[in-house]
Amino acid sequence: MSTAETCLPIGFEKRCFLNRAFTAVTHLRAGEEATTLLFAANVFVLLASYYLLKTVREALILSEAGAAVKSYSAAGQALLLLGLIPAYSHIASRVTRAKLITGVSLFFISHLAIFYLMGNAGFHIGVPFFLWVGIFNVLVIAQFWSFANDMHDSESGKRIFPIIGIGSSLGAWAGARLASRLFTFLDPYQLMLVAAVGLFTSIILARRTDAKFEPRPGPCAILPTSKGGFGLVLSSRYLLLIALMVLIFNLVNSLGEYMLGEMVVAQARASVAAGVIDSSQVRAAIGSFYGGFFGWVNLVALLLQIFVVSRLFRYIGARGALFVLPCIALGSYSLMAVLPVLGVVEIAKVLENSSDYSIQNTARHALFLLTSPEAKYKAKAAIDTFFWRVGDMLQAGIVLAGAHFAFTTRQYALINIALVGVWLILIVGIFCEHKRLEE
Repeated sequence: MSTAETCLPIGFEKRCFLNRAFTAVTHLRAGEEATTLLFAANVFVLLASYYLLKTVREALILSEAGAAVKSYSAAGQALLLLGLIPAYSHIASRVTRAKLITGVSLFFISHLAIFYLMGNAGFHIGVPFFLWVGIFNVLVIAQFWSFANDMHDSESGKRIFPIIGIGSSLGAWAGARLASRLFTFLDPYQLMLVAAVGLFTSIILARRTDAKFEPRPGPCAILPTSKGGFGLVLSSRYLLLIALMVLIFNLVNSLGEYMLGEMVVAQARASVAAGVIDSSQVRAAIGSFYGGFFGWVNLVALLLQIFVVSRLFRYIGARGALFVLPCIALGSYSLMAVLPVLGVVEIAKVLENSSDYSIQNTARHALFLLTSPEAKYKAKAAIDTFFWRVGDMLQAGIVLAGAHFAFTTRQYALINIALVGVWLILIVGIFCEHKRLEE
């Protein structure tokens, strides 16, 4: 791989401003600054656009259907991905990575225009938009990190991914704050068009980044086998353990999101009953809460990404960093079990989600640095989409059972505590496999 030599070589006394600025986070070699900034800018735009859409999604699904229907709709995403992942693997084997990224992004941009027209025509789009955002989120972000993994080896990825992660955390924070402000004078459907502009910008940045690397022969990267994403996962113990870990930690997180959503809706309805707001303001109240919530989550995540992640990678490595989030989740749900009130749940979820979006996210993506190019695209897409959404589907089953047996917030928290134990066991297996592969 070659990049433009924008700074003096390492070892010269004088180093460029960017290289010196990045030293606070990690160490870059001469020539890596330009492409690192392009990757960070790309994921910034993607995450900012996603958080605009995520805030719109919460306002639409909760105001039109409620938290329970939101949980049940998540199961539909896994079923849709059963057909989508084989199709994605088929296309990834036959086109260049630039065409793959461009085509997938334009595919989702066209859907935003359709949702805009349907929403303004008076259709209830809460459930279909929820399904769409769930697929868009995992597939587009997984594709970005596949691209980043393809462009870096294990050594450079450990140094550069923490900086790319800063772009991710900053974009998520900016998108959430922007959504909270824009909700005061734009409707949800107009916000969709703002996000579409962001997605188009990401295409330009991705193609610019791809042009800075030497072209590789063959489609996408070199994909020598005919196995699809699911086949690659099932044939590798390492990939299967990662897939199961993703499933379990998303199940834990989704149950936590359900608990929070139920409390937010209950608070909005209580405000209507008390005369604080009228019924027409419920959607705006929910959107405003989630805009602020996502803003706090992503601000804390940004601080962790800047000051903690690279140091964790340096001292305990990516595989060691995997243990941080489940330990935080264990403490969070133990606190929820003792004090199941909205303020406590909100603080616990801020801590959990911010650690997920920074430490866990960067460590999880770095696990693929040791894998083959085909695993980076096909298997990663399957893990970050289908197995992720199977966690949502299992969560919907637990919520359905909880509705039947009238589970309380405390009981849901106890279920999550047990699931965190399974999660830790899977991480031990990944730790051993990663160490073996690295050696």
